[in-house]
Amino acid sequence: MLEKFRIKEHMEVTDADGEHVGTVDKVEDEKIKLTKTDSSDEQHHYLDLDDVDRLEDNRVYLKKGANIPGGSGANT
Repeated sequence: MLEKFRIKEHMEVTDADGEHVGTVDKVEDEKIKLTKTDSSDEQHHYLDLDDVDRLEDNRVYLKKGANIPGGSGANT
């Protein structure tokens, strides 16, 4: 089970292939809020904690097929 308290501000978020998706701003309830400065539309985007595969090397790795919001770093 993922321990959401281990997800910290400024951690990199990557997709299952290791491609940059964004940077953690903070965790709110059961979602990761990404920084808006790291998005193409300068808006905050959110990821479900259920989409996190693992935490490793100060990175958040998402599961294959995770819902990555439009405007995030992976879609620029």
